[in-house]
Amino acid sequence: MHDRKMKKYIYNVTVLLFSLFLILIGYITYLQSFESPNLANNPLNRRAMEMEKHIQRGMILDCNGEKIAYSKKNEQGTFSRIYPLRDITASISGYVGEKIGNVGIEGYANTDLVGMNSPLARFGPLKQLFNKDRGNNVKLTIDTNIQKVAYDALGNQKGAIVILNAKTGAVLAMVSKPSFDPNTIDQHWDQLRSDSSSPLLNRASQGLYPPGSILKTMIADAALKENVTTTKEIFYCPGFLKIDDTYTLYESDNEVHGKINLQEALNESCNVTFATLALRLGEAKLADTFDRFGFRKTFDNEIDEPQIPLPEFKKLSDGEIAQVGIGQSTVLVTPLRMALLASAFINHGTIMKPYLIDEILSPDGFVLKKTVTEKWLEATTAQSADTIESFMKSVVKQGTATRAAVSGIDVAGKTGTAENSSGDSHAWFIGSATLPSQDIAFAIIVENGDFGGLAAAPIAKRIITNIVHTEEVTQ
Repeated sequence: MHDRKMKKYIYNVTVLLFSLFLILIGYITYLQSFESPNLANNPLNRRAMEMEKHIQRGMILDCNGEKIAYSKKNEQGTFSRIYPLRDITASISGYVGEKIGNVGIEGYANTDLVGMNSPLARFGPLKQLFNKDRGNNVKLTIDTNIQKVAYDALGNQKGAIVILNAKTGAVLAMVSKPSFDPNTIDQHWDQLRSDSSSPLLNRASQGLYPPGSILKTMIADAALKENVTTTKEIFYCPGFLKIDDTYTLYESDNEVHGKINLQEALNESCNVTFATLALRLGEAKLADTFDRFGFRKTFDNEIDEPQIPLPEFKKLSDGEIAQVGIGQSTVLVTPLRMALLASAFINHGTIMKPYLIDEILSPDGFVLKKTVTEKWLEATTAQSADTIESFMKSVVKQGTATRAAVSGIDVAGKTGTAENSSGDSHAWFIGSATLPSQDIAFAIIVENGDFGGLAAAPIAKRIITNIVHTEEVTQ
């Protein structure tokens, strides 16, 4: 009897140990097969950090091969990271540091830049038998020639500029001001982190602003799509719109537009017309419109953008719905989102997925990965998009954005003056241009710049003129 119990205990213990062994093997297999990329790239992974000290970090290049970031060996045998364009491309490259972490492309593409993205990277010491002492290079879609022009055009003003290739989604420029010098990020970290002007924030993709009148382009599209108006309807603007007994919406400076059609309303940025259209659309159709243009959808790639905060449409009063129609209420957007909105109209209703990384290259120049352009959304019909685009061209020719006009180039746009609870209004200009080599879409915001037609539209003209001149010289 005693022997039988003993055998049973031994059997149970054996089964338990064998089960634990299988669980351990399964867990290790899971870590090696599924979690290894995350573990290898985890900032707390000391082994990875030690390995990086002996690897020459790969370069970050623009679309023409110009260096945005590279590593240089110093006398101690370790490597220093160099950013030749300093604050001009800091919002894109980000920075890398043992104590402060990796941000921007430096963070997202870290495993590529240090060569830890190969299948052997997860096997620790075994990898050293095959390891190269140089990481891979990351080639971006950014054109530093355009980036420099946009950076200079913004001057000493706070704000952001995004320029896209509307046909591909490639980000050609992404400017944020104020900026910082990533070469000295370690020395000035505490100062930069506490700076009230937020130089570490990439305003182009992470800054959240009320859109103001630039959102009227989308409201016009929605009104036509949902058949709540036509291009022939005549509105009357007495300078105000009485919503109910408690709220009246006014035109800027109490301007009276009188009889006006939809195109003229966009030209003059008529609040009464677009508040009226928003009320006709109602909360459900407004919510659908924001969904159509991707405001609830994320990119799931190297572009770091916060969730776009939208109002709870079902809870909005009529006054708040009218405010949405003119780009106010609680709607907040990033400049990148508004460049994508503009791209939908020049691209016949299609929004391409935005991207920054074009290729991953081996140290020898071999293409390891290549981004494939991807249609992100079919935001509206080609007919509606072309109509809105024609209206936006009229805004530049004879509306509020005449300062953006460039001789010989089709420029479309919409100005915006977004009320700001903490200071002067923000100045917006979004739009597009048909250039000899490409169709571009853009968004420009000048913080506390007041009128978009005065502060932001001339910046677009300067950028477009320079791009055209550069293309003519290189042809």
